[in-house]
Amino acid sequence: MLHFMKIRQLSACVAFLRGQTVGVSGNGNGNVITASRLMSSKTYNVPPSSEFVARVSGIATMTKLPYQDTAEGLDAAFIGVPIDTGTSNRPGTRFGPRQIRAESFLLRNYSGTGAAPYESMMVADIGDVNVNLYDLKDACRRIREAYRKVVATGCIPLTLGGDHTIAYPILQAVAERHGPVGLVHVDAHADTGDMSLGEKITHGTPFRRCVEEGLLDCKRVVQIGLRGTAYTPDAYAWSREQGFRVVRVEECWYKSLVPLMAEVRAQMGKGPVYLSFDIDALDPAFAPGTGTPEIAGLTPIQGLEIVRGCRGLNLVGCDLVEVSPPYDTTGNTALTAANLLFEMLCVLPKTKHY
Repeated sequence: MLHFMKIRQLSACVAFLRGQTVGVSGNGNGNVITASRLMSSKTYNVPPSSEFVARVSGIATMTKLPYQDTAEGLDAAFIGVPIDTGTSNRPGTRFGPRQIRAESFLLRNYSGTGAAPYESMMVADIGDVNVNLYDLKDACRRIREAYRKVVATGCIPLTLGGDHTIAYPILQAVAERHGPVGLVHVDAHADTGDMSLGEKITHGTPFRRCVEEGLLDCKRVVQIGLRGTAYTPDAYAWSREQGFRVVRVEECWYKSLVPLMAEVRAQMGKGPVYLSFDIDALDPAFAPGTGTPEIAGLTPIQGLEIVRGCRGLNLVGCDLVEVSPPYDTTGNTALTAANLLFEMLCVLPKTKHY
């Protein structure tokens, strides 16, 4: 009798936590929970609550979501690109996706904004792209081909990086489906260099390559948080010449970025937009686990304001790159990255808000 009562209490609690839940089923170890909702009778993937499943248990998927091999049937998917072959300074971002997933176990199912992504979209972790760690050009080919398959299903990719080189092949695939896209680029660096050590493809060149190939709608590009020393008096002249809006970090100090994001939304309009967030946009006091840290950066609060300020945009893809776990033994950089990725999920067009 006591066992039966506990089952009833568990079911009632899960129903309350999930909101309008018809039924809950597990796979025996609590790693996969699905809920049928009265609002649509559709079955969604719902991460298990730590009230009933230990956070430290199970295979490390993003927020303990189910894993599946492809993006078929998904509205959004977390996907890792574990590469650091394009890095110019400290390596280690190949371990970024794994660490972000491990730290994501702390996340729960609703944002502080009232966003309820797991009540409105089918979401899963579709694993990592099998990159070539010995050949960067071939790695880009593999990434491009993998993302072509993802976006062909209508699924929105949420990428765990990996160094910033990966934005180039991802945007190749995204632009093939959507045409030239707007870009919200959050970073300490413009990543618009032409060449490094004779190479055209590095983590410092992706957005120049994107412009050259017509992947970006240059009048709908904003770069936020740029800073640091440079090799020329104006390191961002090329960006401005293309029509990008450049928001240097000095314009962000000591203020909320909510007004800025209102302007960004107006700039982006209704067209497709890609969000690329380099964790080194944040000050290294908050995110030391990265390869090219620059002092005097954004705060995590401002990072959240930027991501949440993207609500209402026609987002067709997002990434969070340059997490290098060896340089932050606390795991806080990866934890911050996991939170930002969840907030990206929460501003996708289909997400329900209470």
